[in-house]
Amino acid sequence: MTTTQSRFFDELAKLMTNAAGAAQGVRREIDTLIQAQMERVLGNMELVTRDEFEAVRAMAQTAREENEALHQRIAALEARISPGSADSPSDAKAD
Repeated sequence: MTTTQSRFFDELAKLMTNAAGAAQGVRREIDTLIQAQMERVLGNMELVTRDEFEAVRAMAQTAREENEALHQRIAALEARISPGSADSPSDAKAD
């Protein structure tokens, strides 16, 4: 009877090992399917890459800096031509 029990447990151990291997295979399949589905969903969302985002961000920063510089130039020019200024264009036309 000991041999029968030992053989039974050996067969049970093999069955469990095979079941664990099959479960791991199923898990890998599910992981692959989920990853493929997520990539498809993200692809359909038309998201930008990090590089594209950083390039546009740098362009926006440059545009802001140029805008600020132009704003300062306009303010300086307006100050030069404002009424009461010595360099006023209306004074120059009177000459």
